[in-house]
Amino acid sequence: MELDKYVYTDVFGFKYSVELSTRPEDSMGTDEQWEEAENALRDALESTNTPYTINPGDGAFYGPKIDFHLEDCIGRTWQCGTIQLDFQLPGRFDASYIGEDGAEHTPVLIHRVVFGSIERFMGILIEHYAGAFPYWLAPVQVKIIPIADDHLAYAQELKEKFTAMNLRSEVDTRTEKLGRKIRDAQLQKVPYMLVVGDKERDNHTVGVRKRLEGDLGSMSLEAFEELLAKEFNPLR
Repeated sequence: MELDKYVYTDVFGFKYSVELSTRPEDSMGTDEQWEEAENALRDALESTNTPYTINPGDGAFYGPKIDFHLEDCIGRTWQCGTIQLDFQLPGRFDASYIGEDGAEHTPVLIHRVVFGSIERFMGILIEHYAGAFPYWLAPVQVKIIPIADDHLAYAQELKEKFTAMNLRSEVDTRTEKLGRKIRDAQLQKVPYMLVVGDKERDNHTVGVRKRLEGDLGSMSLEAFEELLAKEFNPLR
């Protein structure tokens, strides 16, 4: 439960609800197996103080399950993560292990997934953020915008430095006006834009614009790196 909470809430900022799905009419296994499995999942939820509702009869044919439903930015819910107990397939595959008593036992298989279908999860993320991904997740984290061709070499130098820092950056090499380049980067929802001209090139600084805050002014590369280090990044 803690992993799901960390991923859904702490990392991506989703609200979510939890369901315990119980035995369906078309199922395999004994009453005793189902009762033990459902009680095990219920105990896991209650021992972690996880609020949940019962979804009667919606378990898998091979065992009960815990389902996680994410709520997106407009209130729709999507079933993504799941934890399922499977006490049928291990026996059919003749899987076994040696227990502490030295005897063979049939294991219970746990089906566990956090994201669910990765394609669907990406679709949910794109809609949830309206394409404005947080800094750590953005496909392009920093857009470097040279004012003129004379500043391209410095812009490329910055890109190489950022690549070595594992930052995803691009240089806007188009022969467009500065305002157009800034506007396009804003529309592309790039978290940071760095404007570089004569002053920045000569002083080894950058003019920083942040997507949600606008112009942050000129700063040294060290100060900019410190600014990025304060950004939330679960990949660090």
